[in-house]
Amino acid sequence: MSANGKLWGVGIGPGDPELMTVKAARVIGEADVVAFHSARHGRSISRGVAAPYMREGQIEEHLVYPVTTETIDHPGGYQGAMDEFYEQAAERLAAHLEAGRSVALLAAGDPLFYSSYMHMHKRLADRFEAEVIPGVTAVSAASAALAEPLVEGEEVLTVLPGTLPQEELTRRLRETDAAAIMKLGRTYPAVRQALKDSGRIDETYYVERASTDRQRVAKADDVEDADVPYFAIAVVPSPVNNRVEAEPSRGEVVVVGLGPGDQAWTTPEVRQELALATDLVGYTTYIDRVPIRPGQRRHASDNRVEAERAAMALDMAKRGARVAVVSSGDPGVFAMAAAVLEVAAEEQWRDVPVRILPGMTAANAVASRVGAPLGHDYAMLSLSDRLKPWDIVAKRVSAVASADMAFAVYNPASKSRTWQVAAMRDLVLEHRSPDTPVIIGRDVAGPEESIKIVRLADLDPADVDMRCLLIVGSSQTTVVESASGTTVFTPRHYPA
Repeated sequence: MSANGKLWGVGIGPGDPELMTVKAARVIGEADVVAFHSARHGRSISRGVAAPYMREGQIEEHLVYPVTTETIDHPGGYQGAMDEFYEQAAERLAAHLEAGRSVALLAAGDPLFYSSYMHMHKRLADRFEAEVIPGVTAVSAASAALAEPLVEGEEVLTVLPGTLPQEELTRRLRETDAAAIMKLGRTYPAVRQALKDSGRIDETYYVERASTDRQRVAKADDVEDADVPYFAIAVVPSPVNNRVEAEPSRGEVVVVGLGPGDQAWTTPEVRQELALATDLVGYTTYIDRVPIRPGQRRHASDNRVEAERAAMALDMAKRGARVAVVSSGDPGVFAMAAAVLEVAAEEQWRDVPVRILPGMTAANAVASRVGAPLGHDYAMLSLSDRLKPWDIVAKRVSAVASADMAFAVYNPASKSRTWQVAAMRDLVLEHRSPDTPVIIGRDVAGPEESIKIVRLADLDPADVDMRCLLIVGSSQTTVVESASGTTVFTPRHYPA
């Protein structure tokens, strides 16, 4: 291998020759062969950037793409034509390397970041010594052109190719904090629509040929589709730092559900609203689950002041704030959605917009851990008698039990409520077999998750606390033991 030449993947940066690294400039000047790509028009941007560092007498390998965006008459189509080109180009470079010549293959930006160099690397690095010199990416150059932070703190930056399907672009833009969309040109109409559909168009900037004397910066929606070259980027900056300010008339309350515990169960839609909110309102335990964002105000309170919390959120929204009211699970299931809407119905709040975003509820989370105990008709009940008298709770438990439905039990116990689980068990036993399965799910998707399956007759209140949810099966709910563990399901059919 020592008799062969060395392959260099040289990152030449985003376009300004002065943004090339010292090492890249040295290697270009010392290389026996300088290789670069271009479209069929023959003008290589990469060679133009590297020209100040090249010397007379160097061999130049001009690798011309057979196709860029146009159609091609090739048996393998576009991909077949490109694969054939890369194979032929690799062999051209291999001939120089076998002859002992060093080869500097120029790569715009960084060699391993959406670059053609990687196709040569995969074909040659196992045969010859190869080294990659990283370069300043176009994303960094675009951020510098905007003088705008891309990401801050715990924010997430997503780099997307504009060639993705429009629906996929929309989904990913909704999920991330900040984004850079590359490979524009003919893809820009679809990219623009994805930015609109995701609600991000107003905060997006367009940067063309960053760092060069032809650099152009504009608002993304002000650019004509026909004017967009391939070397342009759409940048959605850090939500904390973007310059789009909500007007007072745009104040609103969004009630969101975080899901039952694990952050992976918080929906992308909810994560986006949490990122855009100026203020968070909620029970301290739930607020603590939301990552801290610079500049975002957090209003945590006790779990027993729903109406006061709702009024606070509505008042801030009335004054122009974008408020996220945070619930665990789903906000519409024994949570803050009803509390906010009840207060919002008062005349003084009628002009404040209120939206509800769903989340995974605890009943479905617990059910998933054992199978499908809620696979047929089911009910959801709360054993708490703080907001309704116990005689109503007891009446509903008896009604559901007599109807032979599986049911989920929220708020089964707390430090001050210790007798309701036993009372519920005795009420259900009046209608159900002692062998009816009961699932006790504790802290599901949390660090102390546990699942226990017991007979109804053996349901012990000592096993249940405020972090539990119970699922009581119907007469048809079945427990199956198998090699994979215990499965519980309620079949979708019911005996005639």
